[in-house]
Amino acid sequence: MTRRLMEGSEALAEAAIAAGCRFFAGYPMTPFTELLEAFAAKLPAAGGACVNAESEIEAVGMAWGAAATGARAASGSTGQGLALMQESFSELVRAELPLVVFNMARGQFDYRQATRGGGHGDYHFLVLAPLDVREAVELVQRAFELAEKWRNPVLLYGDYLLAHTAEAVAIEALPLAAYDKGWAADGTGRARGGPRHVSPIGMQPGAKGIDAEAFWQRLAAKHAQMAAEEARAEAEHAADAELLVVAFGSLARFARHAVRELRREGARVGFFRPITLWPFPGEALALAAAGSRRVAVLEQNAGQMIDDVRLALLGRSEVVPIGGISTDAHGFGIGGLFDPAEVRARIEGALARRVA
Repeated sequence: MTRRLMEGSEALAEAAIAAGCRFFAGYPMTPFTELLEAFAAKLPAAGGACVNAESEIEAVGMAWGAAATGARAASGSTGQGLALMQESFSELVRAELPLVVFNMARGQFDYRQATRGGGHGDYHFLVLAPLDVREAVELVQRAFELAEKWRNPVLLYGDYLLAHTAEAVAIEALPLAAYDKGWAADGTGRARGGPRHVSPIGMQPGAKGIDAEAFWQRLAAKHAQMAAEEARAEAEHAADAELLVVAFGSLARFARHAVRELRREGARVGFFRPITLWPFPGEALALAAAGSRRVAVLEQNAGQMIDDVRLALLGRSEVVPIGGISTDAHGFGIGGLFDPAEVRARIEGALARRVA
């Protein structure tokens, strides 16, 4: 297996194509632009199509249509562009379409947008947050598998650093499970019931009327099952940790490095990373933090994931923020918080602080 030095955006596009993605639509906005350009350069050679749409709204509509035919399709944007897609996102969930969405966050982390969304009704995306390019190559392929397994959109959470960091990676097609697509509106008819179609309001071929309540209850039960089965996390040095540091995505890479340094120096500090932001791995976090007197949350915003951390722990440990607003002059998000010395200093401060 040959490894190549690849920028994150290029690696994400190649991994998606290796997973069978054959349609991609988006509207340029850095750091999503580079991902769109990579798909435009690589998809045609794989027999697929990439469309630079008129706006984010048109992009998600095109991807909606492609997914409805059973094609492995994807779209995405930055958080600002994804804000325009929210109505379609909630409709995609109700239509039970397996779309993969890339969130290449610009500026502050979009944790609440990624995990709560802004559409209408009860709905959830599965949300995967890779630590680095190598993990992203695996998770983007798994995203297509999970989307088809659950017939539900999956969001891959990235940022400027992930999009632009070059790492030595090998792109190979992972063995992904195949799921029946008898639901796909691919133009074929059925002997009974008419042609296939997908609907976000619970319509069924041949049915008289809509049982909306039963439809919503079925989706709610599916999401509960997703939450029970798909939570993922990793922990290091948690068993004897006096302080447990919780971080996700690119910033977790800095936190893990600082924790490893401090452990070598004898500090009783541990590390916990949610790999799925939804479902949030609350049970795993509670177990990891069972012996800690304090949990420090490192995130690049004024405090969003910290709410889920507090809900998971229910007061059993003190929870303190050690992240904050941090960006550069262009608003892309690589500010002073992405300094290994700064991350270490914040962790040391939380370790030394007396419990209130």
